[in-house]
Amino acid sequence: MKQIFRKILNANLGLIVILSLLILGSKTNNYAIDDEQNQKNDNLKQQKSDLLNGVSKAICYSGFREGQHPDRGDGAVNPTYAQTLEDLQILSKDSNFNLIRVYDAGENTQTILKVIKENNLDIKMMLGLWLKAEFSNHERCWWLNEPIPENELEANKKDNLKELEQGIKLANEYSDIVVSVAVGNEALVDWNDHMVPVETIISYVQKVKKEIKQKVTVADNFKWWALHGKELSKVVDFASIHTYPLWEGQDIDTALAYCIGNVQEVRDSLPGVSLVITEAGWATIASEFGDRASEEKQNIYYNQIMDWAEEMNYTIFFFEAFDEPWKGDPNNMLGAEKHWGIFNVDRTPKLVMQKLYPELMK
Repeated sequence: MKQIFRKILNANLGLIVILSLLILGSKTNNYAIDDEQNQKNDNLKQQKSDLLNGVSKAICYSGFREGQHPDRGDGAVNPTYAQTLEDLQILSKDSNFNLIRVYDAGENTQTILKVIKENNLDIKMMLGLWLKAEFSNHERCWWLNEPIPENELEANKKDNLKELEQGIKLANEYSDIVVSVAVGNEALVDWNDHMVPVETIISYVQKVKKEIKQKVTVADNFKWWALHGKELSKVVDFASIHTYPLWEGQDIDTALAYCIGNVQEVRDSLPGVSLVITEAGWATIASEFGDRASEEKQNIYYNQIMDWAEEMNYTIFFFEAFDEPWKGDPNNMLGAEKHWGIFNVDRTPKLVMQKLYPELMK
């Protein structure tokens, strides 16, 4: 009987040892995974000094309402002073958004700056300088059906130099409002219709940096920065990246992880370079995306990405403040380009903003 008991005891002890080793091995593997994830987070996390104007939450703003549009060759129909004031008071209410991004140095932006200054609004700005095509990208941009004429490209070069000068003037005149200047917007990524050679953009950045005191950047798709951004990163004060999981086929359950992966790609390619996310958003209506576009999913994505940005010290300009009907295909009112706002075109709040702006709900 004792021998039988010893055999059972030994067998159980052996089983206990095996189970202990398995548990220990499992924990060791988990620790290794945790360590790897912690190393990635440490690599990805920035310093608070990397935040633009010290904030993580910012917004892209244009303000064009129904029937309004920028200059598309036949002149612009810009928002009025009163409409601009209304918008900026909405955005800056209770300090919800104190940092905005605009895209050019034209009349609309000049009105925005004037409104901020004359009404003493607590808003700072990333000033954009819009660059027109200096290279015909008709072979890679699917909506360019033919080459851009050479005389048009030459005229664009002159216009771009005027835009630089106007932007420099505004940055200096409104130095208490403009905290950074972005030279170009998606003028480098391979599918764009207003391509400018990177060597030219580098020279433009250098010109602007010589004449203003604010930080200077270039805003473009994350993939371009990851693959081709090394030389440009040496002359900018920080790299401005765009990331859109929705355009890349993602749904809300994978969106944040996909976005973080995009940022990680740039971080791995450009170690030590400060990063700002100058566009990230979620459309609420889109014939292109079906039910992946919705106010409910925009609400989830906005809160997820803003929480992550605050924790990891990234400034994120959410795209965008208000829906803009002029964008995209004029024959498709359900096109995604018209419906990225966190407010509708009539300035009523979408789901993501309704708790903050109950007074604007109809």
